[in-house]
Amino acid sequence: MKALVLEEKGRLSLRDFDIPGDVGPDDVRIRVHTVGICGSDVHYYTHGRIGPFVVEEPMVLGHEASGTVIEAGANVTGLKVGDRVCMEPGIPNPTSRASKLGIYNVDPAVTFWATPPVHGCLTGEVVHPAAFTYKLPDSVSFAEGAMVEPFAIGMQAAIRAGIKAGDIAVVTGAGPIGMMTALAALAGGCAKVYVADFARPKLDIIAAYDGIETVDLGERNLASAISQATDGWGADVVFECSGAAPAIIGLAGLARPGGCVVLVGMPVEPVPVDIVSLQAKELRIETVFRYANVYDRAIALIGSGKVDLKPLISDTIAFEDSIAAFDRAVEARSSDVKLQIAMPSGT
Repeated sequence: MKALVLEEKGRLSLRDFDIPGDVGPDDVRIRVHTVGICGSDVHYYTHGRIGPFVVEEPMVLGHEASGTVIEAGANVTGLKVGDRVCMEPGIPNPTSRASKLGIYNVDPAVTFWATPPVHGCLTGEVVHPAAFTYKLPDSVSFAEGAMVEPFAIGMQAAIRAGIKAGDIAVVTGAGPIGMMTALAALAGGCAKVYVADFARPKLDIIAAYDGIETVDLGERNLASAISQATDGWGADVVFECSGAAPAIIGLAGLARPGGCVVLVGMPVEPVPVDIVSLQAKELRIETVFRYANVYDRAIALIGSGKVDLKPLISDTIAFEDSIAAFDRAVEARSSDVKLQIAMPSGT
């Protein structure tokens, strides 16, 4: 079965690749339909590692996926052959202390697609636990189903923030996760979300949504813009989604006294932070690592029409052109938000 394989840092190939996958009693086999290209996939391609996770042998990429169930294990009751689904790519140890606490996303034993040495889903079929496979409503397309995974990160951020109805939020970074977080914050009850970035084309995309106001950092100072918009008080919630050191260092100046800062983006290197500036406002600091227990809510929001992710899909590229798609993602085109790969049947 053909797969998109990261052979080593900087080298991809489309070739036959055998991923063992017996369907257990609690599993389903899925024919993959659509896969999104994530920044982590691109980072493994260009750098060969993310933190302690190092590509040491060929690995299949991809973890944002939708597809169709083609086989179900004996114990599976909630899914059947023919169901359209999306898959939560992290599989925790259900008996771990983290899982029992409901924070399975930080289970040290979790296996996550396309995180070395675990293979991803850019191949024709995958076997996955039914418990982490979710049926898509008829109103949700395969393309939208593959967007559930990144949107789940935005959902996790919004939930961690503890948003109250009418809150004002700021999102630093208008990449895919920043946009997902902004939309999740609106769905969670924010009255307005300010999104800041230097990339004007991406700001124009997210500005088309009601409730979003953008700040072009090439033209305006963000702290001044937020101060002016809130009569000097500051935002109730600040989501940092860029991972950029200057944005992280300036977070305290954006939040109101007693407000909340949510760290979503991951900086490449450690960032010095002025703790006293955070203490002086008694800011609450939350952190996000993937997500837990939000997939069903994310699907419900998309299916209801309250969250429309379709404008964020920049292009859909055929599987046979997936290497070119990754090279395009590496170029970081300022107008691309989410590139997706369409998998052919019988790959």
